[in-house]
Amino acid sequence: MSRLKGLKPEAVWSYFEEICEIPHISENEEKIRKYLLNFAEKNGLESKEDKVGNILITRPASPGKEHLKPIVLQSHMDMVGEKDYDNPHNWETDPIIPYIDGDYVKAKGTTLGADDGMGIAIQMAILTDKTLKCGMIECLFTVNEELGMTGAINLEPGFFKGETLLNLDSEDEGILFIGCAGGLNTEIVISYQLEDVDRTMKAMNISVTGFHGGHSGDEIHKGYGNSIKAITRLLQKIGAVADTSLAIITGGNLRNAIPREAFATIIYKPEDEKKIAALIEEYHQVLRSYYNAVEPDIKLSWTPVPLPEKVIDNTTRKKLLDSLLACPHGVLAWSVKMPDMVETSNNLAIVRMEEGNHIRIFSSQRSSSETALEYTASMVRACFELAGGDVAHYDPYPGWEPNIDSEILRRTKASYKKLFHKEPLVKSIHAGLECGLFYQKNKNLDMISIGPTIKGPHTVEEKIEIATVQMFWDLLLDVICI
Repeated sequence: MSRLKGLKPEAVWSYFEEICEIPHISENEEKIRKYLLNFAEKNGLESKEDKVGNILITRPASPGKEHLKPIVLQSHMDMVGEKDYDNPHNWETDPIIPYIDGDYVKAKGTTLGADDGMGIAIQMAILTDKTLKCGMIECLFTVNEELGMTGAINLEPGFFKGETLLNLDSEDEGILFIGCAGGLNTEIVISYQLEDVDRTMKAMNISVTGFHGGHSGDEIHKGYGNSIKAITRLLQKIGAVADTSLAIITGGNLRNAIPREAFATIIYKPEDEKKIAALIEEYHQVLRSYYNAVEPDIKLSWTPVPLPEKVIDNTTRKKLLDSLLACPHGVLAWSVKMPDMVETSNNLAIVRMEEGNHIRIFSSQRSSSETALEYTASMVRACFELAGGDVAHYDPYPGWEPNIDSEILRRTKASYKKLFHKEPLVKSIHAGLECGLFYQKNKNLDMISIGPTIKGPHTVEEKIEIATVQMFWDLLLDVICI
């Protein structure tokens, strides 16, 4: 039985609910690719797939509309899979469970995948709506956008014919995006030695949970806390008042999400337990007070655990914590060209321990300035090379320069004003979009990015505003049916 029955447009929500049934986190897109190819075959639509898994499904021009220029509608197949640490959801096999919550659709205990499942659903509804009278529509579905835009990077030249492209991957109804930041990722590996544990000592697990997290592009400016930063600062504070060692430190799940949770196991003298427990509670209150307006659910807790056999050597522990504390996080510069737009940021995203006595750290840099992007990546590199880390930058992607003379911008603005009797905003976005990569391959492309309102993307609080889906649909139809 449909959980979203009665929502409009009916076809869009029906396809979205089908998509929710199909596991499709980044790098696990085989099932969603097969679903789309089967959909095309079932509906008698031409389709093709390239060597990396991008798919193009084409709706031919309606009779009498053959003279119109083709329009490309583009979304990405993958989604970010976030869940609470104690949620048993299996991203390889389990469906997302959407439900209606007032004016929104949310998911039970996980990300919803409206980014970019709603873009896919809209494309499918347009491909199969027999009442539409429009020119050729090419629907492009790319792979692995969230973990490096590898689909867009490897898209074959000439894979689609159209030179007018609407990217369906933005998350603010009423805003037409005409540019985005460029970015790259940084991976750090720090090696350590193991030291024996004095068996007269005690051990505790410390957890920092309940942070909002969020999309590291869309929400980096909102002041949400970073769990890795929080636990690092706490470990430094404890180390200043008690003789401790570190056995485990881990935090974050995704390089493009602000980390929500972090955990550590420390070793300490039994006589210091009360002092450490009091400091943890004091720091808990400090965090709750500081983040009161944006982070109401922060939780710090500790539990005694059996002594581990080994700990990280003290020299590496100190260098690691110093580097994590020094690594920049958040907004580093605001644009001087476009008001209220972030120019440059860094997201300290993941720290995890691996076999072979390695600690792996991931950070992502974004900027609309190539010089600032390079400088930020250099700062991150310096922080961790001082700790003896091996640092590598990877998966760079270009920004998308705004074109205020765009024909598709003019057309979409006119449609929006006609339909909703108000002017849309026109902006660039700090998050990365695939448009810059498409433009690299074809300088004749005229592009815009639009979408419904999605709040909390890349978090378990992700939700899509129902009314804006109808507005998104109405706007698209008015733009393509001329």
